Amino acid sequence: MSDFLNQALELFPYTQTLRRDFHMHPELGFNEIRTGGIVARELEALGLEVTKGIGKTGVVGLLEGAKPGPTLLIRFDMDALPITEETGAEYASHNAGVMHACGHDGHTAIGLTVAKMLHARRDQWAGTVKFVFQPAEETLGEEGLGGAEMMIRDGVLDAPKPDYALALHLWNENPLGWLGVAEGPVMAGADEFKVRLIGMGGHGAIPQAAVDPIVAAAQIVTALQSIVARNVAPVETAVVTVATIHAGTAFNVIPPDVVMNGTIRTFEPSVREKVIRRFEEITRGVAAAMGCQVEIEIKRVTPAVINDAEAAGRVQEAARAVLPESNLDMASYITMGAEDMAYMLERIPGCYFFVGSANHEKGLDYGHHHPKFNVDEDALPRAAALMAAAAMNFLK
Repeated sequence: MSDFLNQALELFPYTQTLRRDFHMHPELGFNEIRTGGIVARELEALGLEVTKGIGKTGVVGLLEGAKPGPTLLIRFDMDALPITEETGAEYASHNAGVMHACGHDGHTAIGLTVAKMLHARRDQWAGTVKFVFQPAEETLGEEGLGGAEMMIRDGVLDAPKPDYALALHLWNENPLGWLGVAEGPVMAGADEFKVRLIGMGGHGAIPQAAVDPIVAAAQIVTALQSIVARNVAPVETAVVTVATIHAGTAFNVIPPDVVMNGTIRTFEPSVREKVIRRFEEITRGVAAAMGCQVEIEIKRVTPAVINDAEAAGRVQEAARAVLPESNLDMASYITMGAEDMAYMLERIPGCYFFVGSANHEKGLDYGHHHPKFNVDEDALPRAAALMAAAAMNFLK
């Protein structure tokens, strides 16, 4: 198993070159045309059967082993974020207002490296590896679907149907050398809400002649904080965040309406049901008390990411063998961040794991989605080695 790390280190120049190229040319969800083209080119050069246009801009490559066996899906996300980069790196984004601020450039490079590693060993394993390079993990398309749902709709889980699924994330919340591989829930399910409060506009100096939706919005934001504090049991977990409030056009005008957007995060279906019920009760009740009408939209973005116990155990086994010096966290790490790989793991048993990528001494410790986000590239061969070794554990 130690050979996997040696092989990944030998391939590091390849991985780093790809990662930096993707970083310099980031593309938003469902626009990963250049990225997807490079992915397809690299997979085709290895002789894989490649299909493009799955989920609009997704790419799928099939690699056959020496003998018939299980089908393993390995997924890597490709999209960037609408953020202006402030890293100052020599390979900083060339696309104004777009950057890889979450590590997906690294994921894509890791995926292509793993393809090379498993291709070189294809006489040692049985079955099929389905490499899935997914668009739009961060965004929803016109149909209201993210990249995972779009790829599922286009048949990524068919012909052949995967028996297991794996995915990873470079993780700047923890340092280089840390690995998070746990069974059960590891990332929260996410809902998006939109609330429109409809009052009656008027002159700012004559408030008694208006119905002020801004005052109602302020009361609702405050009241919503009671859901987690007083309706969710302390041993359960939930988040309710109002992230945007839009209203008004001038300093002396009470606006006719206010629009608020935000997110709800939960793990358990029963907790989600409770939070959504109380969200609607509080919002409608406070709006009515303040004389406003209200429109509420709540839609699920992703379910929770839940790792299969057997699959997590196989990844843990690979981690102990390939990266024995690592700090392997098998139980305690859980995040309220959401991830649409959950849609695939709802249907296919598998494991989603984290590879620490922060380095405080190098200043590479900004959080995900920050304009200065960047990873320690020494995490790249570690992640590739672990993914390749874990894959072999499913295909032996």
